[in-house]
Amino acid sequence: MKRLTKAAGLQGTLQVPGDKSISHRAVMFGSLAKGTTHISNFLSGADCLATIGCFQAMGVEIVQDGNNVTVYGNGLHGLKKPEHTLDVGNSGTTTRLISGILSGQDFDVVLSGDESLNQRPMNRIMKPLQMMGAEIESVNEDGCAPLAIHGRKLKAVHYKSPVASAQVKSCALLAGLYADGKTSVTEPVLSRNHTELMLRSFGVEVESEGTTATITPPEEMTATDIVVPGDISSATFFIVAGLITPNSYITLKNVGINPTRDGVLRVCRQMNADVTLTNVKDEGGEPTADIVVKTSKLKGCVIEGEVIPTLIDELPVIALLAAFAEGETVIRDAQELRVKESDRIQLTVDNLTKMGADATGTEDGMIIHGGRPLHGASIHCKYDHRIAMTFSIAGINAEGETIIEDSECVDVSYPTFYEELHTLTKR
Repeated sequence: MKRLTKAAGLQGTLQVPGDKSISHRAVMFGSLAKGTTHISNFLSGADCLATIGCFQAMGVEIVQDGNNVTVYGNGLHGLKKPEHTLDVGNSGTTTRLISGILSGQDFDVVLSGDESLNQRPMNRIMKPLQMMGAEIESVNEDGCAPLAIHGRKLKAVHYKSPVASAQVKSCALLAGLYADGKTSVTEPVLSRNHTELMLRSFGVEVESEGTTATITPPEEMTATDIVVPGDISSATFFIVAGLITPNSYITLKNVGINPTRDGVLRVCRQMNADVTLTNVKDEGGEPTADIVVKTSKLKGCVIEGEVIPTLIDELPVIALLAAFAEGETVIRDAQELRVKESDRIQLTVDNLTKMGADATGTEDGMIIHGGRPLHGASIHCKYDHRIAMTFSIAGINAEGETIIEDSECVDVSYPTFYEELHTLTKR
């Protein structure tokens, strides 16, 4: 439980944790590569630790020293049958990506997670895998984990995904590592492309054209070193905090600004936010920058269409940003939010309303009328880390006291969040 009160301002410089999506993939691909992969600025959150645990259970030696991880890869065909059910914790990324890898092995395995994870939809990955000849089934026949996977030889397909989801795309492409030819995935709009970029750095031939990615199965993958950029999803909480908290000036160092993830920066420009990029670099296909944020007079806008997959995880805190903007903000095409760690549309609207904001949920988004002052409230986040961080930022901009009941859930993606928020806060 955390108690928060109004801040007089936020000042300082911050290095946000390593990108969660990239940290997951670095461990997975390093495990499948020949040789030793060194990962620096790894995110030591609960979700990424679940990925490490799964590959260790399949015979991969992985050594962690703080934010540095060394993976002694077993090669593309070197995984071993685990002795027990693989525990994916609360990590949807682990579950969906590893399912593609496991479908092409020569052993059987069961994947299971916590109560929340085991309620999240897995049919979206089961369909393309079954098209490829995989034997994957929902143990409880409800389309959710636990998943029983009977590894076998896979056939190449061209899958047209009904959703723009990096997890679905990545699952099929990773199964394509073990297919009998080129596997392609076409999305309605382009989702984040970390899988394609990183596979290339491990020596795999991956072609991208429009919204289609195509993988050619390699003989082997070659180990490489990965420097994980700061996570823009984590940075967004402090971007929003800096924009809405009076007397704020924050610099966020070395944040990933991959164009398939930078939607929040585009929305900030739409909303008249004072956000500046400096020290822009591009290393290994993943561009980074320092992000400078100052308190701003914001205006409402419409957020919809192709930008949505580039900021899907950031929408709860963007909704909070909208509550401090002048006029109306409309968020559309974001029905994917309803099947995250929680129904993030419902939970965001309910908690904003509880704190005095004018917010309404729609089937695929939210409508927020900005400008109403917030007051403290007791917030239950249903153990969703992004909801907890969103309403912690709300709490330092509300009259009275805000209580985050299940604040420990931030450990999933940002274990030092409260410590760093406290460091920046001026009273």
